[in-house]
Amino acid sequence: MTDPLITNESLPVMLRGITQCATCGVEYDAETLPSVCPVCADERQYLPPDGVQRWHQPAEAGAGISVVEVEERLFTLRVDGGVGIGQEAKVLVTDHGSVMVDVPAAITAAAVEEVSKLGPMRAIIPSHPHMFGLQTAWSAALGDVPVWIARADAGWLGRTPAHRHLWDCEEEVLPGVVAAQLGGHFPGSAVVHWGGADGQGVLLSGDTIAPNPDGRTTTFMYSYPNRIPLSGAVALRVADGAARFAFDRLYGNFAGAILGGARDAVLTSAARHAAWTGGEHDDRTGPAGMPG
Repeated sequence: MTDPLITNESLPVMLRGITQCATCGVEYDAETLPSVCPVCADERQYLPPDGVQRWHQPAEAGAGISVVEVEERLFTLRVDGGVGIGQEAKVLVTDHGSVMVDVPAAITAAAVEEVSKLGPMRAIIPSHPHMFGLQTAWSAALGDVPVWIARADAGWLGRTPAHRHLWDCEEEVLPGVVAAQLGGHFPGSAVVHWGGADGQGVLLSGDTIAPNPDGRTTTFMYSYPNRIPLSGAVALRVADGAARFAFDRLYGNFAGAILGGARDAVLTSAARHAAWTGGEHDDRTGPAGMPG
């Protein structure tokens, strides 16, 4: 039996120097904290209603993380408690190693041990700045894994990973695994395509393309919490970029997923989005004005 990568005793030591924004969960260098978290001050996110910035020490989180298999060789990390917006990371497992897509805003020794048992981690890829989470901590805990940061979004880093890989456009991460920047939500917003254990294709879409609660359609937003849509033209561009890949299933960065026919769902959803944002269905919304 090999020794664990980290323990409950060593984890607080590893987390020294890291402070998180309590609202979004993104990590910062404790010695160079801004007065306000720039991720939350941006209109795609939000400050607390009282406008007071709050910081959090990750070693005090008290969060739990469950590692759950969602399909063969694909796992999700579900966080219970802690701070931030509650995103789920995905871990895909290949014969060439594992890839983490998006990063939890929490870390535990038990979760690190479970993830490490899935195989050597080769890359950590946040789909966009809201998903930075505790990425430097996860990188260090799993053996100094390279963190893939979209060059277009590198200015949002509050803490620079020791092993940072800046990338643009599209790159093969491992054989059968491709990361692609489609833009939209952020200029560098990315998806990760994987062939899947069955060869039918899986798209890990982050917030770049978000599955809706119906499990059959998707949405395309500039800001999800503040309900700011992307234009129809951008939604169509993002969907066309995704459609370069063959995929049957799509998983977002929360619990949502499309478990069949996902590529067609993305294209038809983008067309619907473009029609509504372009005014094509305004006749369904009621009278043009109030009675005089």
